Amino acid sequence: MLNTEEIRKEFPILEQKVYGKPLVYLDNAATTQKPQSVIDAQNEVYTTFNANVHRGIHHLSQVATEAMEQARHTVREFIGAAHSHEVVFTRGTTESINLVASSFGGTFLKSGDEVIISAMEHHSNIVPWQMLRDRTGITLRIIPLTAECTLDIDAYKKLFNERTRLVCVTHVSNVLGVTNPVKEIIGIAHSHNVPVLIDGAQSTPHIKIDMQELDADFFAFSGHKVYAPTGIGVLYGKEKWLNAMQPYHGGGEMIKSVSFEKTTYNTLPYKFEAGTPDYAGIIALGKALEWVKSKGIENIAAHEHMLTQYAVEQLQKIEGMRIFGKPDGAAVSFLVGNIHPADMGTILDHLGIAVRTGHHCAQPLMGILGIPGTVRASFAAYNTKEEVDALVKGIERASRMFA
Repeated sequence: MLNTEEIRKEFPILEQKVYGKPLVYLDNAATTQKPQSVIDAQNEVYTTFNANVHRGIHHLSQVATEAMEQARHTVREFIGAAHSHEVVFTRGTTESINLVASSFGGTFLKSGDEVIISAMEHHSNIVPWQMLRDRTGITLRIIPLTAECTLDIDAYKKLFNERTRLVCVTHVSNVLGVTNPVKEIIGIAHSHNVPVLIDGAQSTPHIKIDMQELDADFFAFSGHKVYAPTGIGVLYGKEKWLNAMQPYHGGGEMIKSVSFEKTTYNTLPYKFEAGTPDYAGIIALGKALEWVKSKGIENIAAHEHMLTQYAVEQLQKIEGMRIFGKPDGAAVSFLVGNIHPADMGTILDHLGIAVRTGHHCAQPLMGILGIPGTVRASFAAYNTKEEVDALVKGIERASRMFA
C-alpha cells in the first residue's frame, strides 16, 4: 500500500500554489511530475561526469557510458526483455513507432501489404502508418469499437489475410482509460505469423509489463509519463526483427565502418542509436524506473485503480455528466452538459486543478464518438482522494456558472 503523504514530499513541484490555490495535478497521462531523486540523477550527470558516451577512453566518458548502459539494464529488467540489446533508446513513444514504421516498413512492406491499427489509437500510431502508406502503397485496416467503446475482437479476427504484415495497437487508451486485451490480440496475430507492435505509453507507468508473458514483437513507451525527464523513450524489439531491419537514422555510433564505397552497421542496439544520445535523460530514466520499483508497480496500480473508480463514482453524481468508455486504467474522460471542454478546463485551472482538454491526439476516435473533445483527468502515484473531491467540486462550480 502506498504512503501517498510521504510520496508527495518527494515531488517538489506539488508544493506550489496556482492562482493562490494548492496545485491539484491531474494531467499525468500527458506527463508526470518528477521525484527529487530523478532530478538529482540528471543534475549529477552534468555536475560530476558529463562526457560523451561510448568510444571515449578518458575517465568521465567511461563513467557516463557505464551509467547509461546500467540504465539500459534497468529498463530490460523493468519490462522483462530477454536481452539488454533489445532495448533501443529513442526520444519517446512517437519516435519509437516512427522507427518501426520506417525501418520495419522499409525492410518488409511493399505496395498492397496491410497494417492493422485500431480506432482508438493516438495520432503517433496512426500518422506514421499513413506516411508509410503514402510512400509505399500499403493499406491500413482498422479494428472497430463495440458499443461499449472496447475493441471489437471478433471484427479484428476477420481483418487478417495473406497480405497482413503487422498489427499496431495501444495497450491502454489515452482517452478512454480502457485496457485492451493485448495478450489475446498478440496471440491472434501470431497465429497468422504476423508480428505486433504495442504502444505502451499509457500502460508502462501503471501496470506490470513483461515481454516474456506478452510476447510482443515491439513495445514502445515514453520516459516522461513514468516520472522520468522529457525527450527520452524506449523501443523494445525482438532481436530477430531488429537484426533484420534497416537502420532508422544514419551517422555516428550506428556504424561499424564507413568508406565512400560502403558502410557497415553496428551491432544491436547501437544500430538504431545514431548520434550522441541523451545519456543524462537515459540515466535519469533508469532512476525513475528504480523509483517505481521501490514503491511497487502493483501498489501504484492498485492506488490508481482506486482513484479512478472513486472518480467515476463521484463524477457520475454530477448532473449532465457523460463519461466515455469504462475506464479501468488511470484516466477518465468526460463532458458535462453543453459546456465546452476548454471552458471547463479554464475554470478548473483557475481553481488550481490541472486537467487536459481537447482531442488528446485522437481525432479519429473523437469523430467516432461524435464530439470535438473531452476533459480528461488522469492519476499518478502521488494523487489523492481529496484531489478527486476538489475536481468534483470544481466541476460542480463550473456547472453552476454555465447554468
